[in-house]
Amino acid sequence: MTQKYDENRGKDQLLHEIDDTIHEEKNLDFKLLLVVYLSIFVGLLVILPNIYIKNEIYYTSRDISKLSSEYSVLQEENRFLKQKVEYIKFKNQVLDTVF
Repeated sequence: MTQKYDENRGKDQLLHEIDDTIHEEKNLDFKLLLVVYLSIFVGLLVILPNIYIKNEIYYTSRDISKLSSEYSVLQEENRFLKQKVEYIKFKNQVLDTVF
């Protein structure tokens, strides 16, 4: 009986050691944690200015497009007003000569 008990105890101990080896907890050491945090920080340091610059380019180009369309409209209005002034001048000269 003691031999069977010792044999079962040995098997249980062996299974317990195998289970401990398989399910061994792996904790992060300080160096690895520091490397992970530093890599995240460097990644953000690279990505955030890129996002900011792209947003600034977008909003600036949007403003430029708006100003360009307004400039085009003002050019057309200027052309129309010049024609109107020419017509008034012509009309004035014709009326002056008639009377």
